Amino acid sequence: MSSTSSSTPTPDKEVIDLEAQVATNRLEPHSTSHQVAHVENDIEDPDLIKIGDAWVSRRELIQAFGGTLNPGLAAAPSRKFANPAPLGLCAFGLTTFVLCMANVQARGVTNPSVVIGCAYFYGGFIQLCAGMWEMVLENTFGATALSSFGGFWLAFGAIETDAFGIVSAYGDDTNGLNNMLAFFLLAWFIFTFGLLLCTLRSTVGFFLLFFTLDIAFLLLGVGHLYPTDAGGPNVGVTKAGGVFGLLSAFFAWYNAFAGLATKENSLITVKPIPMPWNLGHLANKRKSG
Repeated sequence: MSSTSSSTPTPDKEVIDLEAQVATNRLEPHSTSHQVAHVENDIEDPDLIKIGDAWVSRRELIQAFGGTLNPGLAAAPSRKFANPAPLGLCAFGLTTFVLCMANVQARGVTNPSVVIGCAYFYGGFIQLCAGMWEMVLENTFGATALSSFGGFWLAFGAIETDAFGIVSAYGDDTNGLNNMLAFFLLAWFIFTFGLLLCTLRSTVGFFLLFFTLDIAFLLLGVGHLYPTDAGGPNVGVTKAGGVFGLLSAFFAWYNAFAGLATKENSLITVKPIPMPWNLGHLANKRKSG
């Protein structure tokens, strides 16, 4: 984002009354919104900020918040729907938790087959739906993240399902299978790293979700690159990846709770902790200084 001076808004420019928009739906203070690409200040009125072609009040901007999967400053969405981010985050968190409990071999469990049902229906289908609903709400980041990870879980379910014949296609070539699974997981590591960079100006909880997930993909991929003599993934590295996966599941639930809990429905609400580079945090520091 950049901040440059511009002239006072003229009458033919669109002015968004965010206060009036929020007033129509007071029970949903954490509205999902799209990511902002360019921001300008008004040189004569410091309270006005230009977002795209619209002028809004600085005080009425929606800040980055994990509960909406919105990583930056944004104006209110033009459509009125419920926030789908908590649903997608819960679907991701629960499915990740179940799989990673097997990765860390909790209580001696090494067979993760039970997660296949979660991968198809909750982490896969439901999360994909949540991503599509984020698209309707003009939240490009949320749509990309939730839809992509919904696709990840559907792909994982297909790999683990015998009827697709993916694993059996390798026959006795365990080395080839391990390498391909490593490439699959490392590709998701690269993709998640790109999403991680988009959270550097958001909140700590939001950033930690993608950071721990990224490390989990890296470790699980490395575990397949360096398998055991028996042909299975490296146990120690896989367990470490499972630990980071569990952390990402809890951060997903944390961000989901942040988007669900309000003063109207819960005695406990989440106060977002901004990253040091968060634009709202920097603006408040300048004002206090």
